[in-house]
Amino acid sequence: MSTFVLLHGAWHGGWVWARVAPRLRAAGHEVHTPTLTGVSDRAHLLTPSVGLATHIEDVTALLEAYDARDVVLVGHSYAGQVVTGVADRVPDRLTRRIYLDAFVGDDGEAAIDLQPRPVAGHYRESVAGPGFGWLIPVRSLQVLGVTRQTDVDWLSARLTPHPWRTYTEPLRLTGAADEVPAAFIECTDWMRVFRAHAERAAARRWPVFPLATGHEAMVTAPTELADLLLTLT
Repeated sequence: MSTFVLLHGAWHGGWVWARVAPRLRAAGHEVHTPTLTGVSDRAHLLTPSVGLATHIEDVTALLEAYDARDVVLVGHSYAGQVVTGVADRVPDRLTRRIYLDAFVGDDGEAAIDLQPRPVAGHYRESVAGPGFGWLIPVRSLQVLGVTRQTDVDWLSARLTPHPWRTYTEPLRLTGAADEVPAAFIECTDWMRVFRAHAERAAARRWPVFPLATGHEAMVTAPTELADLLLTLT
């Protein structure tokens, strides 16, 4: 059996996988859902210095502390950057990396530069204003394709601002991540901000799977997502 490590995107915490993790465990897999430094239940650790390297270290340290092997590392949205960074650091611990509607970055690329220009512009404006120059305020859930009010309420009560440095700090890679097989899941029932990354994945001959739901698939389509993840182990 595999060990799944499920990484949340910006503003979220490990709790966001609560509808997916039990399904993976029921299939016999070990599952970890860490919260990255500076957000959600670890928001008390938030400082302007928290960046992409911090989050890569969070996950690498978890894998080493548990001596985790045969790991399926799943990253949602922003956490695609973290998946790539971790895979470059400890490729021997991973059997697959899965990008769930996520950034597929290369050496020297920062998340903010991987977004469509209008979206990146909105981020910069919100950081400069209500984000005090170092935080990314929470985005509208409706924009992300969350339409059920119960889901909106559940998420809204838990989301926290995200450290801006994680989006401006570039990946620094050796190429070791390329040793780890990769797959991409694109959520297709929203504005499809990550379409270019699905195309990048396809150009690299990674398998690309469409999922007919909004960006928050672990909330809006947990059964379908869990079933797809299980097929990729």
